[in-house]
Amino acid sequence: MKKLGSLLMVLMLGLSVLLVGCSLEGGTKTTSGDQAKKKEGDMKIGLSISTLNNPFFVTLKEGAEKAAKEANVELTVVDAQNDSAKQISDIEDLIQQGVDLILVNPTDSSAITAAIESANQANIPVITVDRSADGGKVVAHIASDNVAGGKMAGEFLIEKLKDGGNIVELEGIPGSSAARERGEGFHQVIDKASNLKVVAKQAADFDRAKGLSVMENILQSQSDIQAVFAHNDEMALGALEALEARGMKDVIVVGFDATEDAVKAVKEGKMAATVAQKPEMIGEMAVETALKVLNGEKVDSFIPVPLELVKGN
Repeated sequence: MKKLGSLLMVLMLGLSVLLVGCSLEGGTKTTSGDQAKKKEGDMKIGLSISTLNNPFFVTLKEGAEKAAKEANVELTVVDAQNDSAKQISDIEDLIQQGVDLILVNPTDSSAITAAIESANQANIPVITVDRSADGGKVVAHIASDNVAGGKMAGEFLIEKLKDGGNIVELEGIPGSSAARERGEGFHQVIDKASNLKVVAKQAADFDRAKGLSVMENILQSQSDIQAVFAHNDEMALGALEALEARGMKDVIVVGFDATEDAVKAVKEGKMAATVAQKPEMIGEMAVETALKVLNGEKVDSFIPVPLELVKGN
């Protein structure tokens, strides 16, 4: 009887081990299933945009949303409203929400460093979009070549102003990479033309209303101008409004971005040209690159988006 009891205990112990093993195996499969589910449709990407009060960035956002929908990825978009402090706070919120990757279009390339470093500490990859960052670890930067675009605008004005002339330059937000780079490319070309002179240069923060008011102020002291180069179309359209109000319809106005309103102005002969970025493509490429990073693929540190000059007949 003792032997029989011992045998029963051994059998019961073996059965218990088998049941526990089955239970653990089942748990492993469930965990694996959760990971697969996340890989297919539960990835969370945050997109912090400098401002949605600009058609260019609205189109960029729409491109990102389109790509996210096609990939079945959750995309959370936050609007910094051109406020660096708000953008940093927005990104901290995205980190707390547990996003898997952050796409950021910096309001200020220097100020954004703190937010990117916070994401770095949380092991959340960061990709910059359209504007670069001065610090923090960034996996990739997706943008048009702003220096090349500035050169494109300068070369166009040299071609148009063969007899020389005075130029007004409306700059974007001070501290933004786009403003620095577009201005850099423009001056690399214009400063070599001895018959052309930039007689006024002032920031209008990529804003149409500010473009109008800044241009009005410049015209009060400097009315002998033949051309305007604005770092984006919103400022160009504001400057155009100021010029038209003074009856100065012969001034050549060149913008940057090729927004819908600007392209329409070029076709109507009101603006001379605009350097065409492709914001929808930038947004799409941002999400596509994010997915590659999250899937462990290697990506280039700089992913350029092609430019072209849209000009009238």
